[in-house]
Amino acid sequence: MSKTRLMGAAGLALAFALSAQAASAQKAHAGHAAPAAAADAPQIHPWGFDLNGRDLTVKPGDDFNAYANGTYLRDTEIPSDKARFGPFDVLYENAQSQLKSIIETSAANPTNANAQKVGALYASFMDEARVNQLGAQPLAADLAAVRAVADHSGMARLMGESHAGFGGSLFGVDVFEDLQNPNLNSAYMGQGGLGLPDRDYYLKADFAPQREAFVAYITRALTAAGWSNPAQAAADILAFETKVAEKHWTTVERRQIDKIYNPAPTADLARLAPGFDWTAFLQGAQIGDVKTIVLMENTAFPGIAQVFAETSLDTLKAWEAFQIVDQAGPYLSDAFVESRFEFRGKTLRGQPENRPRWNRGVALVDGQLGEVLGQEYVRLHFPASSKTQMEALVANLSAAMTERLKKLDWMSEPTREQALLKMSKFGVKIGYPEKWRSYDGLELSAGDLYGNVERSSAFDWAWKRSKIGQPVDPLEWGMTPQTVNAYYNPPRNEIVFPAAILQPPFFDPKADPAVNYGGIGAVIGHEITHGFDDQGRKSDANGVLRDWWTPEDAARFEERAKVLGAIYDAQEPIPGTPINGDLTMGENIADLGGLLMALDAYHRSLNGQPAPVIDGLTGEQRVFLGWAQVWREKSREAALKEQLTTDPHSPGAARASTPPRNIDAWYAAFGVTPDQAQYIAPESRARIW
Repeated sequence: MSKTRLMGAAGLALAFALSAQAASAQKAHAGHAAPAAAADAPQIHPWGFDLNGRDLTVKPGDDFNAYANGTYLRDTEIPSDKARFGPFDVLYENAQSQLKSIIETSAANPTNANAQKVGALYASFMDEARVNQLGAQPLAADLAAVRAVADHSGMARLMGESHAGFGGSLFGVDVFEDLQNPNLNSAYMGQGGLGLPDRDYYLKADFAPQREAFVAYITRALTAAGWSNPAQAAADILAFETKVAEKHWTTVERRQIDKIYNPAPTADLARLAPGFDWTAFLQGAQIGDVKTIVLMENTAFPGIAQVFAETSLDTLKAWEAFQIVDQAGPYLSDAFVESRFEFRGKTLRGQPENRPRWNRGVALVDGQLGEVLGQEYVRLHFPASSKTQMEALVANLSAAMTERLKKLDWMSEPTREQALLKMSKFGVKIGYPEKWRSYDGLELSAGDLYGNVERSSAFDWAWKRSKIGQPVDPLEWGMTPQTVNAYYNPPRNEIVFPAAILQPPFFDPKADPAVNYGGIGAVIGHEITHGFDDQGRKSDANGVLRDWWTPEDAARFEERAKVLGAIYDAQEPIPGTPINGDLTMGENIADLGGLLMALDAYHRSLNGQPAPVIDGLTGEQRVFLGWAQVWREKSREAALKEQLTTDPHSPGAARASTPPRNIDAWYAAFGVTPDQAQYIAPESRARIW
């Protein structure tokens, strides 16, 4: 199920991903990504870059994104069932179609227990007639449990129990590598409890329409569930969540990896945050025997606990009931689905229509049985040659970063020595895991959608709980092979590239190498740079959270990072709503470092030979164009506003243009002059890695 657990709520997954986009998309625009005419031709004509997608009326130095992608962006409509559209979404949609075929094959001919699970879960979702016939009935037992709560301790216990099913909690628990003992798994606990995307949605005046729509949605949800006095309960819930939001850390504060690591004995929780029955909560979550837990936004806990203690039991019950209905909504009758989408899709993201039912069904199976599907996905859609080519690219990019570290003029030798050690110990995972997760013991039935989702959640929570205090499995992945993304994981000091991202426009073995370096090469460099961005630099070569920088080098780094942050701060994708350079700092540093490394690696790949000129474009120009093509995306305003408020990634237009603006080679490649809009004077360019 879709649960806002610890790391989702905290904005940090202890891993830094390339994109946080909710993947959903249409197929590539027919006019600009035609199928290859021959088996040996790249998928994107003519040599991996969409020449027809450019707008040659725009000078590269005035708006590089418009120059590289302007005609494509002008001619491409966001599909009615999407809030955003770009290359990530195109690949996600392709993967969805491939997974649909895998699921349907498994359902038609279940050759083993896993295939039976896949077929049963998908069938239960696609049986729309039965789901509609049941209406609100599946909610009965969970809502009865809420009504039966006798006191605040009982509510704390129920919040703990929600980790294994539908329901909400003011505090979310998850399990990850211990930041100071990366070979051991620890329990982490973070702030939660909000039904809107972020604290700003409660506290800022410009989100008043969203708050009003939220109250209307809560009222509809509680009415459909048969809750008493739904309108008053909805108003009370908003007031309650607003008080909780006031105690929450900001998105920028939650990015600080050294600030969110605060181990504490569970026996001390009652003293640290009185007013909340921590014993009942931990027992409800089935982790009552855990002796130590890492508190993330630790200074928020006392205030949230106090709000809980001061809130009436009736309001807490109504809030918990709404949490259940909201989370279960996608798996209930059409009335619940449509009411939820009206708010979460249309209001919050500007998405006119919901996705087709099969898309939602595939997403459910992918979310619950991802590694089952992943095995078949890899077998059918990931050639061994792609892994071999990626290994060579990673080696080339790593060598480029190593050379940059050796030549940095602002870094002292003690810090440089540690940085080079960290580079030498980088782990790399490409395509798919060597060991697949077992789903033995998970019972799924073709006639019980609601129960299937709850049992899947309980199964997943039991799996996570079993890891607390146990050694980390070095073969475990944080993403499935069919995920269109990549990530750097600080505690493991490793970069990971799932199979699904190794496709055009990121990577095409038949495309011009310069485009591949601007695409997947810069992505590889991006993930490597995360090991040295404003947060990744706080972990050492072994993944241990510690300060290995001299104070002077740290100060020089921060000074250079601030220059980059100010350049992003100055951009307003929506008038009055600028990019938050502090929130997006790590991703912006990774983008800049990644593109620099890609350029270096491309030059290394030429072995001293001149780069060919293709269609009048030099090798360096094609690297920059390959980079820009990756970020050609369109967003609805509501989705863009949510991204600017909550997402550590800058919008696509800024990612396409801003890193090049800080690279001297871009100015030379495109003849950018001081009178052009995106020109930055050499002394004002951000120079970090």
